Amino acid sequence: RVPFLKILMRYAMKSIIKTSLLLLLVIVGAPAHAKPVTELNLILPELELDRVIAERIVELVKEDSGLQINLVPLPDGPMTALDALEAGIGDLAFAPNTGTYRETISTVIPLYPSVLHIVTDKARSTDSLDELFRGATIYAGPEGSISWSLAKRIVNGFELAPGEVDFVTDPQSVPDVIVLYAPIDRDRIMNDPRLENVKWFSFGAPEDVGNGSLVDLAIFLNPRLRPFVIPAGTFGELTPEPVVTVAVDNLLVARADLDKSVVYDIYAEILRLRPALFGTRPELYRPIDESVAQTNFVYSLHQGALAFLKRDEPTFIERYSGVAEVVATLLVCVVSGLFAIVKIYRIRRKNRLDEFLVEVIGIRNSVQPHSSEDERTAAMASIRALQDRAFELLVDEKLAADDSFRIFTELSNDTISRIQERRV
Repeated sequence: RVPFLKILMRYAMKSIIKTSLLLLLVIVGAPAHAKPVTELNLILPELELDRVIAERIVELVKEDSGLQINLVPLPDGPMTALDALEAGIGDLAFAPNTGTYRETISTVIPLYPSVLHIVTDKARSTDSLDELFRGATIYAGPEGSISWSLAKRIVNGFELAPGEVDFVTDPQSVPDVIVLYAPIDRDRIMNDPRLENVKWFSFGAPEDVGNGSLVDLAIFLNPRLRPFVIPAGTFGELTPEPVVTVAVDNLLVARADLDKSVVYDIYAEILRLRPALFGTRPELYRPIDESVAQTNFVYSLHQGALAFLKRDEPTFIERYSGVAEVVATLLVCVVSGLFAIVKIYRIRRKNRLDEFLVEVIGIRNSVQPHSSEDERTAAMASIRALQDRAFELLVDEKLAADDSFRIFTELSNDTISRIQERRV
């Protein structure tokens, strides 16, 4: 008994040690098998509201999604966010859907619209853009920005005298006209004391849109713009009437060489975050549907985003399975019809041969033992005539060379032999 107990104890200890080691390996190895986290750098936007949205994205993106987004400021100097992406400083950035195509930049997803705001003092005439800009100091954002470029284009179109319009770049200055592309930010505008005595320039009445108005001309010249109506009362007493202007989508863009699977995850994560991103700012929300792939983006849609949009599309086999079923059904019908035609044709040929068999049997039965020689000769001649007709039909493929034809040949030859030997 004692040796048996020792052996049993030894095996029990080995089992306990093996189980403990296995548990230790599972505990130590679990973190190694956890989903890896991909870190991405988002270029910090320049506009305050854009920064708020960017910071909110960083806050809401969860590590369990496999993504971690860090905000990276732009380096000092004239470098833009897109330049920073091309230089490898960041992976993602905000960019308006305007400008010049860059092969190294791709669109990930549209975020929210940036609206053209043209604001001036209430005392200044807003009957036309010409009167509004003539002799004015204009703030249109940093030099090279979309609003600065647009304001410069408008001024150059009026062929004003040199020095008649003065552009300022200091945001703390007090200009006559402010031109900005910015999202609708009701709280900030309505609570800014510097905007108590201003008014918005409108490109016409809402009913003018689509009837050849200035807004239609702007969209015709730049199809990426779209008409936008700021409803009356959006900014309280500052907008007593609706303001007709244009808007452009603000995009989340990425380097074109960013991994396809990473961009796929980014697109899915932004879609998940949209209710939280715009829950307190519903004016920034814009629907996104499957037509995103056909949108006129200035930068090509990234392959990862396109893969997400096409995730539910049927495969080639699924897409054409219905057509294949119809073709298969038609093929079965055609084959069945051919078999039926062949069968009917064979039956018709067999029926012809049956007629010959009946005639041979009739001739044989007509000859009796007491029949004369002439009657026997005539009977054999009739049978041979039947054989000739049968072979002619066989050559013309109106009879088949099958067992039935062989039976006819044997019967007719046997009948002739019997008549000659006077056995019938």
